[in-house]
Parts: sequence; structure tokens; C-alpha cells
Amino acid sequence: MPVTDHIRDKLSQVPHRPGVYLHKDRFGTVIYVGKARDLRNRVSQYFHASRRMGWDLKFNALVEAIHDFDWHTVKSEAEALLLEGKLIKEFKPRFNIDFRDDKRFLLLKVNLNDPIPRFTLTRLRKDDGCVYFGPFAHSGSVRRALTLMRRRFHLRGCRPLTPNESDYKHCLYGNLQHCTAPCIANVTREQYLAQVQAGIEFLQGQTEELKGELEAEMKKAALNLEFEKAAQLRDALEDMRRTTQNTEKFERIPYKLPVALNTESDMRELGRVLGLPKPPERIEGFDISNISGTFMVASMVSFWHGRPDRTNYRRFKMKSVTEQNDFACMAETIRRRYSRLKREVEVGEVSQSVSEPVGQSPTDAPWVPQPPVAPKLPDLILIDGGKGQLNAACEELAKLGLSHLPVIGLAKENEEIYRPGLSEPLVLGLDHNAVKLLQRVRDESHRFANTYNAQLRLKKISESLLDEFPGIGEARKQALLKKFGSVQRLRLASVEEIAEVSGFGGKAAQELKTFLAARAAALPSG
Repeated sequence: MPVTDHIRDKLSQVPHRPGVYLHKDRFGTVIYVGKARDLRNRVSQYFHASRRMGWDLKFNALVEAIHDFDWHTVKSEAEALLLEGKLIKEFKPRFNIDFRDDKRFLLLKVNLNDPIPRFTLTRLRKDDGCVYFGPFAHSGSVRRALTLMRRRFHLRGCRPLTPNESDYKHCLYGNLQHCTAPCIANVTREQYLAQVQAGIEFLQGQTEELKGELEAEMKKAALNLEFEKAAQLRDALEDMRRTTQNTEKFERIPYKLPVALNTESDMRELGRVLGLPKPPERIEGFDISNISGTFMVASMVSFWHGRPDRTNYRRFKMKSVTEQNDFACMAETIRRRYSRLKREVEVGEVSQSVSEPVGQSPTDAPWVPQPPVAPKLPDLILIDGGKGQLNAACEELAKLGLSHLPVIGLAKENEEIYRPGLSEPLVLGLDHNAVKLLQRVRDESHRFANTYNAQLRLKKISESLLDEFPGIGEARKQALLKKFGSVQRLRLASVEEIAEVSGFGGKAAQELKTFLAARAAALPSG
């Protein structure tokens, strides 16, 4: 792709500062997110003629797709890494590989309401009253800095919520005198909280005294030719610097789902290549999302005149499918969606009122018709997948007497369009306007499905608060949830009611009650 004047003018404005850059295609879709120590040098490399003559096919494809780019400056390379990960998870650019999973950067937290607070590592920030630090770009540094902080301020590192004398007998931290052992009343809670507060101040950046001590020890070790010890102290200083430096909290960058330059033209072209009687005004797209057979969900998005009609989005949690099977999941989704829609169309008042303008369109179309209020069968059904998913959908539509509905499958690799009854796919090319319209529907259904899957996983995390209770197993956890239904109801239960659950006695019930009281703010409200 030749460098346009627009790209050249933008490159001249990019600063020589650390930050992230976002490459976009001609539809405004973010296709790649990267970080750089020097934004000007890094971004300009994409447009060097020598780079485009290389043999990296992925890089060449990315450069060919770049129509525009944006950038965001930060204070340091570590902040650039944090922001890069956040934006990749948000936009899921197709040319990015790293950070595409749901894994997050490490955080440090401490709950000052616990009987004996301790600092722990977590990847999820909750509104639970805890004090959080991070996220941290370097996980190894924060783990080593946490060990240094525990030794420096004599903080406990054991797991029990309320450790006792029995736990202390086997406590390595106490025996090595890394912990003041508040569990056996060596210090009062007020004295121990003062130690915790010192740890909080350390994480907030008040490290000058400790930094001076470590530097003095490092120089002394070097003078004594103890180079290994000096290197360890040097690494400890670097870990402390990385962990205690301030990082910016980034707000969401407001990019939206891209809209084509001319959606009406794209609809007409799609109707023509598929042989439809008219341009597909209503397109419904389906996608399946699961992780190794768990949290199996499906999404349905609705596009009206080439634009998202979010009021008609639907999501499905699988009921009949118990193991990973995308074909069965697609069949259940199609069956549930169109059996219900068919009933609604049959009993509803099918009124085809004249559509009114809803405002000036950003395209060259004079206005965008308003979606009909009455239930209406789609003009085209788009299945994310190849022959298998398409055949599963067609079989269910045939059982419902809806075989007349146009349905196609879109395979990701080369964007092949599969049609019922035809063995060979239709390949139009990635730059074809009809394919671009199908891609927007498919990508939105994929985003919607993944969002629902993530919501279910977050809900599971909140319900798994019991996993933090020391000594609980899966059997006792399930017994509690079976009896009380949710962690919220369990929190409201009495000690006597908890003791009635199999595997719990009076002592264990009281300990669980104390644990839930300390975590009360973290529990879901409904």
C-alpha cells in the first residue's frame, strides 16, 4: 500500500515518547495494537518500503490493510505494556496474538477487615473494600518484591484466614522469624496493623530508607568481592522500583463498531451475489462460545439495513448440550430462536408500516429506515462456521417448516461463503463489499458471544468465593450451594443452619461464618 498524504502527515505528528498505537482499516476497525518505547520510530517502520519487501506474509498483510492509525502516549514502557494488554482485550484485533485470552495482570491486595490481614496476589479487582495495588507489568518482580516486603515488615504469608497456635507449630515464616506471629499473641492486632500499614506505605512508594539500605549492602558486597550477593541486591532494587512506581489508570478509549461507507450498496451487492429476491434488510448472525466445553453459550445479533439493531440481540445458555459440540450447540440455538419467533409472528399483528427517517446517516444514504416493531422473520441468517454448522442449522429450520429462509455459513480462514445444497463455497475476496458486510455481522456476533461467556465466568468467580475458605473441598462447597442456593443466602444463614450441612460441624460452621463476615462486601447482592 503506498503511503498516502494522510499517513505521512500523521507520522510527522507522532512524538518520540513511549505509548501504544492502534492501526485501523478503511472501516475504522482496530486491526492491530502495539506498544513502543519511541512511538515515532516504531510506527514509521510500518511504512518503510524495505520492510514491505520482506517475506513476512503476516506483516505485509497488516500493512496492506492499514488505512489510518492512532496513538496514545504514556509515562513509561511499563505503562505502555499495561495499556497495550487492556486495548487488545477490549478490541481483539485480528492481527494480534498476545493478550487475546482472559488472563489479566497481577494485582496485590490486602483486606484490613480480616482478623489478621495478609497481602495476596490476585488478577481480579473487586468492589470488596480491600486495598489494591497495581496492575503490575512484571509478575516476577512483584512476586519477589512481595517476599522482600514480608521479610522487611515481618508480615505473615500463611494461607489460613485466622491462623492459630496449631498452625504456628508448622509455620515456616514464624520459625524463620520472618513473621511476628500474631496468631500466638506475640503482638497485639493494633501492633500488627501498624506493620501492615508500613507495607502499604512501601507499596505506595515510600521506599527511600529501604532503597538506601539495599544500595549500601550492594556496594559493601561488591567491595568484599561477593559479586553474586551484590547482583541479588541489585535485582532486588530493580524489583522494588518496578513494583512501587506509580502507573496511570487508563480510561476506555471510545472506538465503536465500524460502519461501512455505503451499507445500502453493500446490501444490494450481497443480495445480488446470493441470488436473493431483494437486498437483505434484516440479517441475523449466530456464533457459539465455550472454553473446553464449559460455559457453553451462543449469541444472536441482528443487523437492520447493515447496522447493528441491538434491541433485537439475543443470547443463549445451552440446555440440552452437556459436552463440547459446536454443531449440537448451533442446532439448539437455531431451534430455540426460530420456534419462538415463528410463534410470535403467527400470533402477532404483522403490520408493515411505512418506515420514517431517524436522522441523517453517516453514509451517502439519505436516511436509515426504522426497524419494524412487529416480530419479523429475517431476510438472511448468517452462521459463523463452515458446512457442519450450516447443516446443523438447516436441519432445524426444516423441522420448523422454515426451509425457505435464506441461510449461509461464513468460514473464517478465507471468508468462504457456504450455501445449502452446494458443495463448493462462494469465494468473493476479502475486499468485496458483500464480504465486508458479512464480516461485520460475524465479528459482532463473535464479540457478543464472548462477552456473555466472560460474564458467566465472572459470575462463577464471585460464587467461588468459598474456594478461599481454608480446607474446603469441592464436595462440601457443592453441598453448601445446593442447600442455600447462593453465597449471598449462605451469608445470611445462622451457624446452626450451616452446621446441618454434611461435612460441617459447629466449629467449622463458626469459622465459615467468620470468614463470610470478613468478606461481606465481596459477595454479590442478589
